[in-house]
Amino acid sequence: MASEMSPVPTHHGARVLLNSGRAELLSPRPVPRGSVTACVSVLSPGTERRHLAATASGPAREAGYMNLARGSDGSWIVAPVPHGAAFCPDHPRAVACAPGASVEVAALARFQQMAVLGLDRLPASVELDGAVVLGSGPVAVGCALGLYRRGARKVRVRTARRGAAIGRLPATHIESGGGAAHLVIDAVGAPERAASTLAAGGVLGLLGTPGEASTIAAAQAHRQGWTLVGMHELAGHHPGRYGEAYTRAVGWLATELEPEFVTSLCRTVPGDRAPEEFASLTKPERRQPEPVILFDWSSDG
Repeated sequence: MASEMSPVPTHHGARVLLNSGRAELLSPRPVPRGSVTACVSVLSPGTERRHLAATASGPAREAGYMNLARGSDGSWIVAPVPHGAAFCPDHPRAVACAPGASVEVAALARFQQMAVLGLDRLPASVELDGAVVLGSGPVAVGCALGLYRRGARKVRVRTARRGAAIGRLPATHIESGGGAAHLVIDAVGAPERAASTLAAGGVLGLLGTPGEASTIAAAQAHRQGWTLVGMHELAGHHPGRYGEAYTRAVGWLATELEPEFVTSLCRTVPGDRAPEEFASLTKPERRQPEPVILFDWSSDG
């Protein structure tokens, strides 16, 4: 009777384990009946770097939360389960795109979905032109594209990465410094640095996940008249809105950007090389130019 009351697992057979500050490759396991097989998973650098570091002194954990599998109609199903894991296609937080979308569009849309949901929280009166985005990873790319899609004709990016691909996005300009901005969006989880570039009366969007020790002085925010906007993708959105944001992102990417351009923002590596990619997360000098990294699990079995 107890087994009948046990919750049904949402995934089975994760392929990457974070343990003692390192990523380990796990062997593939049989796919349970009724589950779909992972074809590709997507690396989320900031979150997974933080999770990796936490295992140096904490418990091991399965890695990843963006897994892609093919639906029965050929569409991509994207579920928040670990890298390479099989999962139920009816996962409550899975999203899907129409058949015909490339895997690169399906992956990049996942990051733009975050931006869509976050940007929806900005005050309606905020001016998007001249906004500053901190970062050059996939979350920052999704944010810059989201601002452009909403009408911004100049998006200023501040990043230490040389030759970052984000600089090739429409209306996007990389700058090494510059003055204060009326809208700053932190896409790296460094709110203190973002606040240092915010003008009086400005809006600070927290899109990247900050560390637990991150702080912004309340007195400074009070005196400067700042508006702080939490932009986490799961912050109180209706489930239907969550999926609709992904559908909108897929449609826009597929129709407004050239397929070759979207592909140039992505790099696909065999899944068995995942530990190497995780090792590079802590070594900026080993970063490759493409912001979106996909692990290919199609050769499993």
